[in-house]
Amino acid sequence: MGMDREPRTAVVIGAGVVGLSTAWFLQERGVDVTVVDRGGVAAGASWGNAGWLSPGLAIPLNEPGVLRYGLSSLLNPNAPLHVPATPDPGLLAFLTKFALNCSWKSWGRAVRANIPLNDECLEAFDVLTSNGVEAPTIDAPIMAAFETERQAVGLLHELRRINESGLKIEYTAFKGDELGALLPQISPQVRAGIRLEGQRYIDPGEFTHSLGRAVAARGAEIRSGFEVADVRTGSGGLTVVSSTGDSVAADAVVLATGAWLNRLGKAWGVRVPVRAGRGYSFTVPTAEPVRGPIYLPAVRVACTPYQGKLRVAGTMEFRGPDHPLVQRRIDAIVKSARPLLSGVDWDAMTDLWVGPRPVTPDGKPLIGATDVPGIFVAGGHGMWGITQGPITGRMLAEQITTGKVPTALRDFDPTR
Repeated sequence: MGMDREPRTAVVIGAGVVGLSTAWFLQERGVDVTVVDRGGVAAGASWGNAGWLSPGLAIPLNEPGVLRYGLSSLLNPNAPLHVPATPDPGLLAFLTKFALNCSWKSWGRAVRANIPLNDECLEAFDVLTSNGVEAPTIDAPIMAAFETERQAVGLLHELRRINESGLKIEYTAFKGDELGALLPQISPQVRAGIRLEGQRYIDPGEFTHSLGRAVAARGAEIRSGFEVADVRTGSGGLTVVSSTGDSVAADAVVLATGAWLNRLGKAWGVRVPVRAGRGYSFTVPTAEPVRGPIYLPAVRVACTPYQGKLRVAGTMEFRGPDHPLVQRRIDAIVKSARPLLSGVDWDAMTDLWVGPRPVTPDGKPLIGATDVPGIFVAGGHGMWGITQGPITGRMLAEQITTGKVPTALRDFDPTR
């Protein structure tokens, strides 16, 4: 459902890249915005991820190979995909829905639905960085590294399928000694590589904080420590109420709380379950400067230049979003990545982090109006919230202020 009139004020619940992008583009359309978050800017999944801006790789998680891989790894505690052996009926129901969507037909539908977001996502970043967001986006290819040429075949097939689906990504294959000259961090064990051209990366934490500063500089109030307990409706509009009784009134409310989205969204008709697919990362020094992102597909690890060092990120762990960091998951990343990388000081690890990526069972995010007039949702982007965050904010701000659903958002109806 939409709104009867164009909103003059809005409250955005969630100060990650999706929520802050929505706030920025609402401001661009003349809306006064307040942002509230129980933790603060970049307190969730927006801080410690790999920071890749790679629209050609921003594909749904429900690819059939992921299901096969997941089933084969369930009994391996060190596998990149981890489902704890604890009774959780909600998680079981989610994984069942996810498995039913792991077909080429369902995956293809999700890929086609995501194409408009991916086509315009880098342009949305350029709009932000040209208008007050000081953190840069950095152009660099992503090098995927493999121990054997045979291992590389799987990614080559996937890249061809991606291009056939309507997304476009250019790539070049390398082998043997060529790889060491391209990236000093590649170990001699790596004998094949695929360079993905035309990619970018960011420092995700710094970008999100810079976006927050830009939103504040344009007049928004950002309130940390504001845990939302309820959103009340009335003839005068909407009132967002915190667990301590504080409140903020507005004409429109945007729920952008990532993996916590269902806690409030269920009451507003959001039927699609969102679960936390938690990712881990840490930072390590390297003997030589890192020239660009490194992808280790066989062990599901993504590495990115980060503040003069290397950020190493990986795993998909289905636990509650507030569960503390599990050291064994960090150890599993190190064990899998160590043989493939050289010149890395694993003993000088810092910035250990876990963040809950919001995953949907059908590979499509939730963007749009709820059953309650004036309340909107933006979330469920899985591993690609950074890549798709700004374009999500731009398109949703258009819907909120015009009352018209952009064609690109029709497949992402939160009440589907």
